[in-house]
Amino acid sequence: MTLNPVLETVTKRIKERSLDTRRQYLARMANAAQAGPARGHLSCSNLAHGMAACASQDKNRLTDELVPNIAIVTAYNDMLSAHAPYERYPALIKDTAERLGAVAQVAGGVPAMCDGVTQGQPGMDLSLFSRDVIAMSTAVALSHNMFDAALCLGVCDKIVPGMLMGALSFGHLPMLFVPAGPMPSGLPNKEKAAVREAYASGQATKSDLIAAESAAYHSPGTCTFYGTANSNQMLLEFMGLQLPGSSFVNPEDPARDVFTRASVETVLSNIQDGQRYTPLGEMVSEEAIVNAVVGLLATGGSTNHTLHLVAIAKAAGIALDWSDMATLSTVVPLMTSVYPNGSADVNHFEAAGGLAVVIAELLEHGLLHPTVRTCVGEVMEDFARRATLAEGGISWSEERPTSSDHTIIRPVAHPFQAEGGISVVEGDIGRAVVKVSAVAEEHRSIDAPARVFQSQDEFAEAFEAGELNEDMVVVLPGQGPKAMGMPELHRLTPYLGVMQNKGLKVALLTDGRMSGASGKVLAAIQVTPEAADGGLIQKIQSGDRIVIDSEQGELRVHAALSERSEPLKPGHGEDVGMGRELFQVFRDRVSSADAGASVVL
Repeated sequence: MTLNPVLETVTKRIKERSLDTRRQYLARMANAAQAGPARGHLSCSNLAHGMAACASQDKNRLTDELVPNIAIVTAYNDMLSAHAPYERYPALIKDTAERLGAVAQVAGGVPAMCDGVTQGQPGMDLSLFSRDVIAMSTAVALSHNMFDAALCLGVCDKIVPGMLMGALSFGHLPMLFVPAGPMPSGLPNKEKAAVREAYASGQATKSDLIAAESAAYHSPGTCTFYGTANSNQMLLEFMGLQLPGSSFVNPEDPARDVFTRASVETVLSNIQDGQRYTPLGEMVSEEAIVNAVVGLLATGGSTNHTLHLVAIAKAAGIALDWSDMATLSTVVPLMTSVYPNGSADVNHFEAAGGLAVVIAELLEHGLLHPTVRTCVGEVMEDFARRATLAEGGISWSEERPTSSDHTIIRPVAHPFQAEGGISVVEGDIGRAVVKVSAVAEEHRSIDAPARVFQSQDEFAEAFEAGELNEDMVVVLPGQGPKAMGMPELHRLTPYLGVMQNKGLKVALLTDGRMSGASGKVLAAIQVTPEAADGGLIQKIQSGDRIVIDSEQGELRVHAALSERSEPLKPGHGEDVGMGRELFQVFRDRVSSADAGASVVL
């Protein structure tokens, strides 16, 4: 199949835009690779420190520079369901490495916070910044220079992007991500959302709400809705950085351990003296980044990746822009319906055929780059095969996969919508991102007066006081990265849902985030430039007429904003408490949302 011309054009302009930075990055990685096995540069004292805690056999092996040493970088903690399964992974990896004549060491850990725990709480102000802390932590772990390859154990929202950003500084090494999988299906997500809305409108008790939440989030594994965590897993397969078919296998499934052992074998095959030297920096190419964007659009994934993919690309010397995503969205159809875009969860999605079906369809229609360097070869076709457990190993079917449930996965020829699940809107106050895949067609545009609030609390108080009974665009400025770390604003979601259910036309306009759980209400988020950076969103007043049209890409405020006097900086929450005082240097340095909202790049 011939490559779609729009895909070709976008890839070409990314390459032209990235010419110098990509060349510099690859030269840096080539120099690091030419230096030879890492441990060869360590003094006897350095090496003795690095292997002091090892068993005698591993010490003997590490003294021989020809024996590969795998770094394990882990996000394990036992409070968060998605990362709890990683507790036993290091032992499994070490055992497999030993059988294969190699050594594996836990090089370091990275923080792993959960937006579900901090949602609507002060700690949420640290969420996005934790990504760059994770990137730096990954670099610290690998900086001991003891390693020939690395396995990254991370799943959730900021952990995978942060690990990948940090790992790309060591892009001369082969690396794989090793997933932990989603928890089994619990209370259906739509039922959970209905209880949340009932609670917001006073029709359910707190006991009802906690019972529903606990029935939805009930065991080890990622949350089952298609939020940022599961979008991460999709992106890793679309970029070839994770074994085909490994993303959505439950933690207790026997295949889970088999995939983990296979990851060890694969990364050892990719080392400099292995069967096929495959360094991370060469895998994360312009084509791989475009494939990731296509996957995001085709599956209606998390809007957080409009930040993360820009930052990841930049870490590899690649300049990705929101305009690239908007252009690709015009030719990439929405192929899946998984909550919040539909009633199915990721377990249902996997049962219907999963990522293999989506990738196979996109390849057949010229909507993915077919030739890219991946962890298992040089063709994306390897990821368009269904994986099954066979005789203690993983077998990939040669048969072309198809969807077994067209209410969850549809072919390119008959998609859920003709264009991708994420839209970019632009206008007189800048650019913003809209997740359209979860929004019904009749709610994808609005022309209504603004109602400005300075915080989620202020909005909630107005709702509970019965003041919000007309059509409106809720404007919440001062929530961007420079202002307060760009928290997610899901506390608003149930209230806005209740208003829309009453027949009101409502939408949200903010320089904050809503992320992978963005729901059925139109939300233009991540407005750039943000209020704290002089953005005109700070000059919007209640009563100003606002147009948001996600299908036409329009964002307009019918008011002479530039002529208004400079307002007080809005929305700056507390700068102290819950560790926020430690991150002032991040708020001062962070880049804009469309540049990845990063402090390290």
